[in-house]
Amino acid sequence: MTTDLTGQLLIAMPGMGDPRFAGAVVFLCDHSEKGAMGLIVNKPFPELSFAQMIGQLGIDAINPPRVPVLFGGPVETGRGFVLHSDDYGENGNTLRVKGGFGMTATLDVLEEIARSNGPEKAVMALGYSGWGAGQLEDEIQQNGWLTCEADAEIVFGRDMRAKWEAALAKLGVSALMLSAEAGRA
Repeated sequence: MTTDLTGQLLIAMPGMGDPRFAGAVVFLCDHSEKGAMGLIVNKPFPELSFAQMIGQLGIDAINPPRVPVLFGGPVETGRGFVLHSDDYGENGNTLRVKGGFGMTATLDVLEEIARSNGPEKAVMALGYSGWGAGQLEDEIQQNGWLTCEADAEIVFGRDMRAKWEAALAKLGVSALMLSAEAGRA
């Protein structure tokens, strides 16, 4: 069995082969021998605000909160996921994730956020990042990703450009120290 990385952050290494993941920080919502599912937490969805999105869904909000809308990954980009603090989700529709996080993919969480009854902290992601069995482990072994413990400051922080370096700093690594080349001992 591989190490369970659920609730951890993936930090894209320089030279990431897939440009959609260049400079990405991915929160892993689930990881098992069957594969992995995560949400990119540092790539804003271009020109789409939370207020516009809930308006398109017919959800009324007098003063909608400023919830970041992110590109969660290249899979099912028309589907929404809310990654949030674990103070929400008593309805059974929430995936509880280690480290004080939850992920809800049902419309009710958007309605609750619009009414200011939702989770204290949240980001909205359109699409997700997925890996088949063994695929993520292979990408890590090929120097594609670093991993670190997730924390709410990075996941829910508003400065999207600072998240990649903040995640590296948790490991004591500077971006200037990184190479796209894998080493062999």
